[in-house]
Amino acid sequence: METATAILLVSFGTSYPGSKEKTIDRILEKTKEAFPGCKTYQAWTSRALIKAYKRKSGLAIPTIEEAMAAITAGGITSLAVQPTHFMEGLEHEKMVHLVCQHTLPPLNVSFGAPLLSAAEDHASVLKAIAREFSWLPKDEALVLMGHGSAGCASPAYAALDNLLKSMGYGNFFLGCMEGIPSLDGIIQQTAQAKIKKIHLSPFLLAAGGHAHKDMAGDREGSWKSRLESAGYEVECHFKGLGEYEEIQNIYIKHLRKAMERR
Repeated sequence: METATAILLVSFGTSYPGSKEKTIDRILEKTKEAFPGCKTYQAWTSRALIKAYKRKSGLAIPTIEEAMAAITAGGITSLAVQPTHFMEGLEHEKMVHLVCQHTLPPLNVSFGAPLLSAAEDHASVLKAIAREFSWLPKDEALVLMGHGSAGCASPAYAALDNLLKSMGYGNFFLGCMEGIPSLDGIIQQTAQAKIKKIHLSPFLLAAGGHAHKDMAGDREGSWKSRLESAGYEVECHFKGLGEYEEIQNIYIKHLRKAMERR
């Protein structure tokens, strides 16, 4: 008989199996290590990435609907849901709605917070990145590429960029593919600082399609191409935030709080 308490780890997904192993799989492993008495499930919210990942790996990742059906069939009465989302944006809201839509009595559900939900977590994430790039010379810049959105999440990225500066990392910049801060604004700032070389790294959970195409791709319009056209030497790094142990631990901390609220 399955345990009556379960955990559901929800991610947007990735089409890159190697990146999945280093990020989503590692967070799932740490979840099982932290809560050995709980049945652990996973789900992805992007159907396109589920299909793309299955084409590459042959493995099918459940949707939320499929995971919730398995949880209900398994006789689970208490469920803690931990998203690997960064913020409470549209994707997070859709995930909460879908889980609640498929929750039937007697199942009791609690939700763990996204990664960047508290000021202490903002600082911890940025410190982890700063340690990773502690070798960076002062006359070179680190540009972190986040996804962003046209909605409420954008000001949060600007606040994170300001926090980087207030922490003493004047040559670190955080920008978004959508919304603000924009790459155009970063180019203006690095030009004023007379930066010659820029290191690009994803501010994304996994270094998947966005990192390889939108950040580091050779096509016109990628951040690498735009920076090179602006006269910079560019070096790309492919380490998703989900690979940082400190960041994995933040998700476990948020999940632990959700388990305590059951």
